[in-house]
Amino acid sequence: MKLTILGGGGFRVPLVYGALLQDHAEGRVTHVVLHDLDAGRLSAVTRVLAEQAAGVPDAPEVSATTDLDEALRGADFVFSAIRVGGLEGRADDERVALAEGVLGQETVGAGGIAYGLRTVPVAVDIARRVARLAPDAWVINFTNPAGLVTEAMSRHLGDRVIGICDSPVGLGRRIARVLGVENPAEAWIDYVGLNHLGWVRGLRVAGRDELPRLLADPDLLGSFEEGKLFGADWLRSLGAIPNEYLHYYYFNREAVRAYQQAEKTRGAFLHDQQARFYAEMRNPDAPALTVWDRTRAEREATYMAENRETAGAGERDEDDLSGGYEKVALALMRAIARDERTTLILNVRNQRTLSVLDTDAVIEVPCLVDANGAHPVAVDPLPDHATGLVCAVKAVEREVLAAADSGSLTTAVKAFALHPLVDSVNVARRLVEGYTEVHPGLAYLR
Repeated sequence: MKLTILGGGGFRVPLVYGALLQDHAEGRVTHVVLHDLDAGRLSAVTRVLAEQAAGVPDAPEVSATTDLDEALRGADFVFSAIRVGGLEGRADDERVALAEGVLGQETVGAGGIAYGLRTVPVAVDIARRVARLAPDAWVINFTNPAGLVTEAMSRHLGDRVIGICDSPVGLGRRIARVLGVENPAEAWIDYVGLNHLGWVRGLRVAGRDELPRLLADPDLLGSFEEGKLFGADWLRSLGAIPNEYLHYYYFNREAVRAYQQAEKTRGAFLHDQQARFYAEMRNPDAPALTVWDRTRAEREATYMAENRETAGAGERDEDDLSGGYEKVALALMRAIARDERTTLILNVRNQRTLSVLDTDAVIEVPCLVDANGAHPVAVDPLPDHATGLVCAVKAVEREVLAAADSGSLTTAVKAFALHPLVDSVNVARRLVEGYTEVHPGLAYLR
């Protein structure tokens, strides 16, 4: 079975390959094709993968190419993890937004819109090529903003593109852990929303909802990441546990101030950190896997550091430093390729799951997965406060898609102005001016 990884020179690719190395069942991935526009990054990652595979019998073959069509032909699965504009683009997204006093995070607010406007045209081109060159392939999208990009690709691939994110998985795992659930896989997580905009409303074990027990116990609530971020009182007010990215909405002023006062934005930090990694990898004698693992540990430990500092949450727990999206991706591939039926929280087309959204809107909910793909599970309606946010952000995503499709500068301004975290049409206009000045990838807007 052939897996093509787009963005194959990306820093987190070894996480995916490491998960594949642990899979020895029949029908596993036997050939991994890495595609990237940067041959130097491909070379660096290929070295890390070779060291990972050392001594592993029947490790999947690895090849690399800068030719997209060559990478896609004959693929059974396509894993899309591209970053249009690179980390330099992410740092610019943050800088332009913060100069206007609004959030520049890569998936939330102004930064997410700018990233989406750059990425959607590229993702659509990929979707069209997959439809032509590998029509039977399944596309697993991790490219951010994941829900928006998945929806753009679904207009050309239908339900054969599925978005994944590790945030809901990590949240469910943490809740199960503090509740003493021995096997988190046996818990049913009632999670619903959009990517980076969802809430856990229940966690059922053997038919019993254990979330009320958590919400009633201040000590338990304060013992894990989201409890520290949001505070026990706010979580009890919501009656749910929000995805960590909702900290940007509920504590927006504090988050913006923390990012403005930080020595470096997250994008600038990762840009410098990864530049050092890839520079070190140009030394043929560098221990590739050791260098990569050291860099990865630093990356994970500093994740959302400004938010945790604002909330007084302290450092991340060791159990939360091991990533997770690669495990979701592998579980999804297994379920489809081998008909190993499972339940995963995924980004899929709504169908009739949330009545406040149309059938084609991509949402993030538990899905039953089998050989025919991912099928969203029926969920209870969202409370009004969550419905308002979901509908507002989905409306913004639709304007981003319309702007990317038409090239309309006016529509791009509308997308920024309608976002809940952009508080002025004039700010929206200045944001578009700022982003079009620094991003060549936005030259199509007129």
